[in-house]
Order: sequence, then structure tokens, then C-alpha cells
Amino acid sequence: MNVSFKAWAIGSTMLMMSATGAFAEVVFNRGNSADPESLDPHKTSTVYEANIVRDLFMGLMVHNAKAELQPGAAESYTVSPDGKVYTFKLRAGANWSDGSPVTANDFVFSWQRVTDPATASEYAYLMAPVVNAEDVTAGKKKPAELGVKAIDDMTFEVMLNAPTPYFLEMLTHQTTFPVSKANVEAKAADFTKAGNLVSNGAYVLAEFVPNDHIKIVKNDKFYDAANVKIDIVNYIPTEDRSTAMKRLEAGELDSNDDIPTEQLAELKAKFGDQVRLGPLLGTYYYAFKLDKAPWDNVKLRHAISMAIDRDLLAEKVWTNTMIPAYSFVPPGIGGYETSLTEYAETSQLDREDAAKKILTELGYGPDKPLKMEIRYNTSENHKLTAVAIQEQLKPLGIEVSLLNTDTKTHYGHLEQKGDFDIARAGWSADYKDPANFLDLCKSTAGTNYGSYNSKEYDDLMAAAAAASSPDERMKKLSDAEAIGVARDLCVVPLLHYGFHTIVSSKIKGWEDNVMDVHPSRFLSKE
Repeated sequence: MNVSFKAWAIGSTMLMMSATGAFAEVVFNRGNSADPESLDPHKTSTVYEANIVRDLFMGLMVHNAKAELQPGAAESYTVSPDGKVYTFKLRAGANWSDGSPVTANDFVFSWQRVTDPATASEYAYLMAPVVNAEDVTAGKKKPAELGVKAIDDMTFEVMLNAPTPYFLEMLTHQTTFPVSKANVEAKAADFTKAGNLVSNGAYVLAEFVPNDHIKIVKNDKFYDAANVKIDIVNYIPTEDRSTAMKRLEAGELDSNDDIPTEQLAELKAKFGDQVRLGPLLGTYYYAFKLDKAPWDNVKLRHAISMAIDRDLLAEKVWTNTMIPAYSFVPPGIGGYETSLTEYAETSQLDREDAAKKILTELGYGPDKPLKMEIRYNTSENHKLTAVAIQEQLKPLGIEVSLLNTDTKTHYGHLEQKGDFDIARAGWSADYKDPANFLDLCKSTAGTNYGSYNSKEYDDLMAAAAAASSPDERMKKLSDAEAIGVARDLCVVPLLHYGFHTIVSSKIKGWEDNVMDVHPSRFLSKE
């Protein structure tokens, strides 16, 4: 049975059963750009995974419908006068889906698990503010030495290396979410399978059919279950955005997290204000394989970066739903001054002339063309971006070939440090802080796809983390961006994101926000 028919059949069955009074379950068919690699919150790294994990699990703090910070598994917290010790009181009655209580020991187990090298968590570096976290991840100390402890069953204490302004925001990220110690120890690697997964969020995993759908159902053990209005959420992978639009028009989908931007005018005419556009704290970028010749040559990297016409990409490919980027950190983070590449303010013609000069100096030309492969994940938007760059580089004697794989394969290849020349990636803020972007270029970061390795950069990031004042911290971060991005191109920023989603008028409670976070527990459906 094909995906479209199956989804239609599921939806039709729900409608008929509801109409006959068999039950009145509310079903939300939610388009999600790709299948997850994992539903283990400690092994996820993409937005597509975060959307689902955010519904299944709940961290100490959560984002509400407007992406505002509020208590989650923690009912309250206190902070020591020096800002280095956080003590969380867990929420009474916030149980696991099997009815057992969520305890401070579950958080201790989970945070030790994240930082344990054996877990191989892509996001282990996120825990760096916690005492001994980096040494644990590096294998220099044992997980038991991590700066966390259970004071009692309902009190969880975290010790930080230094005051960390974004710490509470960080706790909304799935890497910090708890998993049930008893469940993981009993089921081992199978604990994330449907029927096995024990979670503490608003929903429980019911089905996972790869390339078809992930079905989650309302968790009746959730502390706020009475206010959860949607009974069933079907996450449906929609790598083909054009097909997703047809399915939305047919009523098979209630929303999709992306649209084919070349169809923007047509979609606006057809769907009106169901098309949602707005600013997003995120950056669309390419990454070179920096430990591989010739991409280890920074002059060559800058030549290619200069030859890419970002204005054309923004206008022609993304129909002005994105803006040109010359920094990794997007604008809009209070107190931070982005560090731009030196050619950010020069004309595109001047950039291209400079690029040609560098290529000639390096020995490339008609008789010795530079060959480069762009690797990207499935999406009409990503394909059109790669094709546009291919055409822009062709006059400079650069022969570009394209390699497309599905999203799961693409990111799996990058995370496993597979071979490539240059690869597409994107980053949306997990919390509103420049470090959330700049951490990606640290030598120890699992999401450092290009294998950038600079002691100078790492030292600046460490100095920022240990800074004694917010102003000093922001200055160190800006200095790090000037070195790692503007000078060394650890990543090649291309565009700053805007969200471009589509949401049926039947879905209520969807609040546009710069984090593009929309937990299903805060939504309803007419």
C-alpha cells in the first residue's frame, strides 16, 4: 500500500469512527521533513527528531507555544548566589508513562549517559557548562564524576563551571531530557521501540513505520493530560515538499514544516494565511571537509565562498524567505555583535574578481579545472540551491557535481565523519545564545561536520565560557567567530533562515516564533 493511500485510509477511518460515535479522538497528521535517525533523546541531532522527541519527553524546563521558557519536569528551582549551583525540585505527580515516578536519579543517570563516551552522543558538548562534563566526554574522568547529584528522589542538583546565562534555555533541548533508568537497563538498545519506550512527555510512542509514519498517542500518565487536546499525532515524513502540498490540499496532512519555496506565490494564492512566514534564528550553510586536500587551503575556501551569490540564492531560489548570510550567528541575539567575512560589504562583481585571482594563483583554470562535489539532503529547495551554486561556479572553471541522499543517510554520513568535498547543513537555535552556533566549530563537537580543529578557536570558546561578565563573554564569542568563521571558514554561511511552514486553519494554538517550536500538547484541532 503506498504512503498516500495508507495515510488517507487511516484518516478516513478515524473520521468514520468518530462520526458513528465509536470514539471522538482528535487526530493531527503532522508533516515532518524527514524520518528520525533515532528516538533516543541522547542520540538525536536534527530538527526533525527534536519535533517528535519534544512531544514524547519533557526536560526540566520547556518552551510553551510561544517558545517562552516555563517549568517542565521541574516544578521550581533555586540558584546559588555565585550562579554556579542550580537546585531543581521535581514536579510531584510527573510520572513516566508506565506509572513509575520520575526521580532525580533518572536525571543523574541520563546526564551521565549523555556525557559517557560510550553513548557517542552528537550533542555531548552541549553539557560543557557542567562540572567535569568535558573531561568525562573526553574519557579523562568517569561519568560518576559529572557535577550532578540527587539530593533526594525529588531534588536534582547541578554544579556549573561558571555562571551560564543560557543554562535554563539549554534545558529545553532534548539532550538534557531524562530517560527512564529502569527502562533503558531492561530493554538496552531496544528501549526506543514502539511498545518498549517509556516516556515522560505528553505523548507515548505507538507505532514507527519507517518512511510512512510515526504514531504517538496521548499519555494518560502525563501530569497535565487534562489540558492536552489532541489525542493522536501522526508524524509523516515529507521529503518531497511538492507532494506534501498536494496531500495538505487533499486533507491528508494538517501541517507541514516546510514548503517548496519556488511555489510560494501559488501557495499563498491557494492557502492564504495558512502559509506562515517569519524570521527564524537559524543559518543555512555549507561545510568543507577541512582535513582533506584541497579544501584544507583557506584561500581556496574563501574563493569559493566569494563566488557564491547569496543575494541571488535568497531572491531567486528562496523567494526572499531567507536573507544572505556572512556570519554563522544570525542577527537578533541581544548583546552580541556578529563577526562578518571581510567581503560582506563588497559587491558581488568584486568578490568574483577576487575569487578568480585566487584560483589562478592556486593553479586552477581551463586547463586544470577544480572539481568539487556538493552533497545535500533531499528537498526541492536544497536541490535548487545546489544547482544555482553549480551554475555560479562554472564560469570560474570549477566543475561541480551533485550528490543527493535522503536526510537520514545524509546526516548519518556527516556525523560519522564520512568523506565529502562540501556538504549542505543547517542550524536552528536550540536556545537564544551565540554559543549554540559557535559550539559547532569546536574540535570536540559531534556536529563539527567539516572536522575543523583550531586550538586558538577552542581556547577563545573556553575563555568565553569562563568569562566573569556577560559583556566579556559576548566579546570572546565574537572574537571566536572572527577567527573560526570569518577567517577560517569552519562553515560557509549562505543564508539566515526564515520559517516557511503551512498550517491548516483547523489547527489552533500554533504561535509563530523565532525558534519555530510548536509542541503538540499546546495545539488543538477543530
